[in-house]
Amino acid sequence: MDIVMGILLVFHMIGWAIVLGAALTSLRQPRLAKGVTHGAWTAVIVGILMVGAAEMSGWELSYAWVGVKLIVGLGVLGMSIYGASNEEKVTRGYLVTLAGLVIVNICVAVLWG
Repeated sequence: MDIVMGILLVFHMIGWAIVLGAALTSLRQPRLAKGVTHGAWTAVIVGILMVGAAEMSGWELSYAWVGVKLIVGLGVLGMSIYGASNEEKVTRGYLVTLAGLVIVNICVAVLWG
């Protein structure tokens, strides 16, 4: 199961890297890159799969930690879906907020987990 968790973790991090990278590179000309929504979906779905795999393995999880990460992840996903459908609403502040939420999610994973 460790190999499966490792593979899932790689895909989870790739999803967040896509969102963060695309948000930061789009700051000069505010727009939401097409890959942001795909990266957010990937990160959220794989994160849920990781929690399921950890449960099946008998690992003890902090559900507060899982809940905070899920809420922040869903916030990023919601922002990416909204930004993709309303491109005129995407501003530098919008992209900074999106990138900031991804950074918060990473910090929660590293510093709390």
